[in-house]
Amino acid sequence: NGNIDVCGSTVTVQDTTNPNAVCQEKIIRNLNNAGSVSINPSDIDNGSTDSCGIMSLSVSPTSFTCADVSNNIVTLTVTDVNGNVGMCTSTVTVQDTIKPITKCLESTTLQLNATGTGSLTGNDLDLTSSDVCGIASLSASPSDFTCAEVGANNVALTVTDNNGNIDTCSSTVTVSDKINPVAKCQETITVELNAEGNVTITPSDIDDGSSDSCGIASLAASTSTFTCADIGANTITLTVTDVNGNVGTCETIVI
Repeated sequence: NGNIDVCGSTVTVQDTTNPNAVCQEKIIRNLNNAGSVSINPSDIDNGSTDSCGIMSLSVSPTSFTCADVSNNIVTLTVTDVNGNVGMCTSTVTVQDTIKPITKCLESTTLQLNATGTGSLTGNDLDLTSSDVCGIASLSASPSDFTCAEVGANNVALTVTDNNGNIDTCSSTVTVSDKINPVAKCQETITVELNAEGNVTITPSDIDDGSSDSCGIASLAASTSTFTCADIGANTITLTVTDVNGNVGTCETIVI
């Protein structure tokens, strides 16, 4: 008899399936000269999908500084057009590959001590070296000096930052010896006039072990020849000159 009737119903179609979030396993990013670097979601995404379409990608964290040098776990959040969310994680390796900025003193002076030695540190050569991630150490090479280095010496300053990057600059270190010799005289010496009525002494006759760390160049006595007119006590000065021109004196009595 073909009779028909109809009724209506509402069918609510839902999408409850989360997107398939796919991340890069690992990416490497280098800090810039300011000591920072940023990433985008697209840097981490490795082909995330959703049947109904992806509305947005976001990543956290996005910014890194010197404090983040090493491996960092970041999360990629994938949101589809129906509000479903999928997530995955990736490792961001932050690197600092920028050398320190080195700046040396053009020149400096090092005074040897009484033992004929002297040393300096990287700080003695540094002017205003810097690094955005911080300086770990300053070192000078060579750092130890002796009498053999008196004069101008080229010395390298090595600057190492907190992440192992290295740069160098150089400075002229003038090593100087300003220490006078230790002049040591015999307290007294006695000499006899010869048949002609005179006698001659040498500086070594009155020296009693004068010394200098860098070496003695010469000894000189203020008077070396005596005659009948000098019979009695005579005060004589011994002048000791070292190899760098420093002078020490002492006195002795020549009878």
